[in-house]
Amino acid sequence: MARFRYSMQSILNIKMKLETQAKQEFSAAKAALDEEERRLQALVDRKKGYEQERKRLLEGTLNLRKIEENKTAILCMEDYIEKQRFNVEDAKRNLEKARQRLEEVIMERKTHEKLKEKAFQQFLMEEKKQESKEIDQLTSYTYGQRRSLEDRVQVPV
Repeated sequence: MARFRYSMQSILNIKMKLETQAKQEFSAAKAALDEEERRLQALVDRKKGYEQERKRLLEGTLNLRKIEENKTAILCMEDYIEKQRFNVEDAKRNLEKARQRLEEVIMERKTHEKLKEKAFQQFLMEEKKQESKEIDQLTSYTYGQRRSLEDRVQVPV
């Protein structure tokens, strides 16, 4: 029996490598988004801490300098949080691009795998045809040999 060789196996191999790269890019984009969200949460938590400190400063004896510093810190945190939200949105866009790229690469790979499977099915059909042809030839030859032997044995007397 002949061996099956897919003529576009090298292309399929490249598609598999591209899929691996796309998965790595997606993973990196997801990690970047997670990191940006972690930073945003840290800034929000820090701002909450300043707000709690503000409440504490407004109770009892008032220290105007500390209250003003706290107010400035809260305003700075709001600016940082706004900038970080832009970073999170940018990371989300990058993640979506990576996801779309991954989907495209997966579709291409699956297409080539289907083509390979169809080529393999075609190969099997051709092998069956060839095998059937060989069996027919062998049967014809055997029948012919037997017929020839019978003709020799039945020599007229």
